[in-house]
Amino acid sequence: MKGMQGMLKQIQKMQEEMQRVQNELANKQVTEESGGGMVKATVNGKKELISLEIDEEVANSGDKEMLEDLIVAAVNKALESAGKMAEEELGNVTRGLIPPGFNIPGL
Repeated sequence: MKGMQGMLKQIQKMQEEMQRVQNELANKQVTEESGGGMVKATVNGKKELISLEIDEEVANSGDKEMLEDLIVAAVNKALESAGKMAEEELGNVTRGLIPPGFNIPGL
């Protein structure tokens, strides 16, 4: 029974650490661009779009379809980078506690 109590304490500590990391991720940001910097998207670690910068030249080009494609590309890159950042940060918390290949939804 003593081993079970130790495991429960370890799980509780891991949950607290994961919550702390998730709170920190809300304050971390990544910026990605497309079109050689014509569009820049900034996303936080919670995968929320924080800002979108569009170069004036491309905004005034009149090529709506190209602009839409550049926005989608920049946002998708930023979301992917934010996901990798979150996965890495949360992985540091669970490393050694969860067997390799064991998948916990949401992590």
